[in-house]
Amino acid sequence: MEFVFYFLAGFFAFNSLPHIISGIIGNKHMTPFGKETSAMVNVLWGFGNVIISLVILSFTQVGIQPPPSSEFVITYLVGGLVISLMDANLFSNPNAKMPWW
Repeated sequence: MEFVFYFLAGFFAFNSLPHIISGIIGNKHMTPFGKETSAMVNVLWGFGNVIISLVILSFTQVGIQPPPSSEFVITYLVGGLVISLMDANLFSNPNAKMPWW
């Protein structure tokens, strides 16, 4: 059963990559919600896959060794989600400009 947990955790972790990366660079990409979903939806879907992977890993014998406080993990993930959504919003706008341009 341990191998099944690791397989599924890897499945969801690596499935998150194309969604998060496509979203961050502002591209549309296929999700279960549609063939060409927005960059923002892809970031959210990718982060959902990361969370599923972490939950599955918690069922393994090794498990995820939590830091002294789980608030650190949550804060880390929220920081990554915020910058990913900001980038998705910026780079999916065809008229996007950096503040100094």
